[in-house]
Amino acid sequence: MVNSNNKLRVLQGIRQGKVGGGENMLLNIVEHINKEEFEPVVLSFTDGPMVDKIKEMNIPVHVIYTEKPFDFTVWKKVQQLMVDEKINLIHAHGTRACSNLFKPAKKLNLPLIYTCHGWSFHPDQNFINKNLRIQAEKFLTRKATLNVCGAFSNRDTGKALFGNEFNPAIIQNTIDTKRFNPEGSFKNLRKEFNIPENVVLFASIARFTVQKQPLNLLKAFAEAAKKADNIMLLMVGDGELKKEGILLIEKLGIKDKVVLTSFRQDVPDVLANIDVFLLPSLWEVLPLALMEAMAMRKAVVVSRVDGTTEIVENNINGLLIENEAMVPNLARAIISLANSKELRTHLGEEAYNSMHKHHSVREMVKAYEDLYLQFKK
Repeated sequence: MVNSNNKLRVLQGIRQGKVGGGENMLLNIVEHINKEEFEPVVLSFTDGPMVDKIKEMNIPVHVIYTEKPFDFTVWKKVQQLMVDEKINLIHAHGTRACSNLFKPAKKLNLPLIYTCHGWSFHPDQNFINKNLRIQAEKFLTRKATLNVCGAFSNRDTGKALFGNEFNPAIIQNTIDTKRFNPEGSFKNLRKEFNIPENVVLFASIARFTVQKQPLNLLKAFAEAAKKADNIMLLMVGDGELKKEGILLIEKLGIKDKVVLTSFRQDVPDVLANIDVFLLPSLWEVLPLALMEAMAMRKAVVVSRVDGTTEIVENNINGLLIENEAMVPNLARAIISLANSKELRTHLGEEAYNSMHKHHSVREMVKAYEDLYLQFKK
């Protein structure tokens, strides 16, 4: 049942208040959704800059703290929030959020949409941990009224592991092309980082985790730097491998060519100042950081994995490299782009065109609006 003003009140639930892929998607939904039809309310399970941004939009936002999946100690608070905010529909973004929303939604007989922003199980997990997570995901997808995947690869993995009854909608991730607009006005971050204007600047905006292969990236860059003098590397991010990365930079003798900085909120400014974006991941869903770089008309080099191949066509709008022999493969790609401004320009232009043609925010939000309207009574 909708409210007396005939608007559907949709609770958007997310695991954390930090800004990441799923959080950016949530921000795009609540900012661009048709306010004549819908009233978004946000629940985050930790505080952070995403929560601050939503407050600036004057959209109701609540924090019920937990960093645990299936945390039954917060379920009553979540249920009471749904009652107090007169919620009609729940939209859970990611596994942890869904695990703490499905029970309160069931108690109140509210429909639940679960968007998978990448499954919680990964190739690098041990057998027991991975299998437990597979069973948890299977359980949650069956508790949801409707499932959504942001990539075809996620759907195919789900079907293979959960059975043919798993039949999600596909709504591909998108980015805000108004915010990530290469024609905009941006800060000169090269000056802040003491990077010369004439240097070909490569960049990674990713966590220092096994998935993103930052150590192999550093090794490849060190190899490339032996043959391409006029290059530097900017790495934006934090994570458990960062200390090891700092030691590796010293060992490889590239301290004068690598700049490290923590995650930043001014990503469009960062991208405006670079020449090439690098993402040598072991696996991806549909990486928003990659899409943002492409929308900013940057040449991109990414590993050939399921999520990236849905966006990048090799030698057309980016370069795809094989994870087998990653270091020499990535080094060759870096050298190639360092030596050819023409290639960088061509790939960047095609990347820009593909983002504007297939991945607009409005297209994504409209797809979710159509799903929400199925539950308007």
